[in-house]
Amino acid sequence: MQIGIVGLGYVGLPLAVAFAEAGHEVVGLDTDPGRLAELRAGHSYVEDVPDAVLAPLTDRLTTTDRYADLRPCDAVILCLPTPLKSSREPDLGYVVGSANSVARELREGQLVVLESTTYPGTTRETLLPILEGSGLQVGSGFHLREVPKVVGGVTAACAERARALYGTICDEVVVVSTPEAAELAKLLENIFRSVNIALVNELSQLCDRLQIDIWEVIDAAATKPFGFMRFEPGPGMGGHCLPVDPFYLAFKAREADFYPEFVELAGKVNQTQPEFCVDRIARALNDRGKSVRGSEVLILGVSYKPGIGDTRESPALKIISRLRKLGASVAYYDPHVPELKELGLSCVSLEDALSVADLAAIVTAHPELDYEAVVAAAALVIDFRGVTRGLSAENLQRL
Repeated sequence: MQIGIVGLGYVGLPLAVAFAEAGHEVVGLDTDPGRLAELRAGHSYVEDVPDAVLAPLTDRLTTTDRYADLRPCDAVILCLPTPLKSSREPDLGYVVGSANSVARELREGQLVVLESTTYPGTTRETLLPILEGSGLQVGSGFHLREVPKVVGGVTAACAERARALYGTICDEVVVVSTPEAAELAKLLENIFRSVNIALVNELSQLCDRLQIDIWEVIDAAATKPFGFMRFEPGPGMGGHCLPVDPFYLAFKAREADFYPEFVELAGKVNQTQPEFCVDRIARALNDRGKSVRGSEVLILGVSYKPGIGDTRESPALKIISRLRKLGASVAYYDPHVPELKELGLSCVSLEDALSVADLAAIVTAHPELDYEAVVAAAALVIDFRGVTRGLSAENLQRL
């Protein structure tokens, strides 16, 4: 098949590579000229796709910024950002803009797929009217489905087309009755994690007041053979999905005059966790006779999870911004993130930074760091990830 991928980011590029490796012809569309130039030079900007994997696929993976080049494709897959507005409501601007461009090029028999995580009803209520504006009818003129592996088509024919497409790269494709069920399944998967992370984050704040080791409590609870699933606290949640999905569901629920207080509360708890970490840093400095203002603070790890360079919604960014507002001089070390353009910072030398820092905060626990050496070299360390369990030192504190 010939497959078009709109949006060559963290989702789109790996998906394009997967289809190309399966033998399909792939047309990748992106409006970022920098991304297109990198790909045409054989370089990948997504860690999940090494250059060595990309290089052999250049004959089956072409790139473009023209929607007209998608017209010959059997399927067009939208892998676009679905961020939140400043009001914490869904921003479907990327999806709507792209859908309008796709509709102008839509041809008989094409399958259109919405990969983006979003609230139930987006496919049917937002995407479908735009595409049917082309004059074609869903289920016959074109086909429409949402979310990979879990497939929900607007019609049975749509779902079957999507099942066949994803069956070429997925071991299992689960067919559900509607796009709404597929959309909500994706939200539930992430909200389940969000709610449970919020629970242990809130318990970490309680344990701080009660002077109980939250890590010891979780280790003990995890010895139970059933009924308990381990989740760990931290400085907050990052990435696109977990911090955003609760608010997407809450938005849709309000349209139905329903208020998912449990889900919204979890989102709020996780949003406030970085502020709690800043408070812990301030108290740790205060115990040493120092104020935040004028202190040198080193942040260890700024990506949103270990082993990658993705900083989307990373709690480290909020922690850095808040510390700077309080007057701290903040530096960071992260082997996966050479610079933070939005904050005007570049990665510093770990050895040099530890030698001058009043406090080093472990925010993202990259596996390649020697945390025992960090504790030995730093004046004061606060560990928000629990990676120093087993270590005991006068200059070490943990969440």
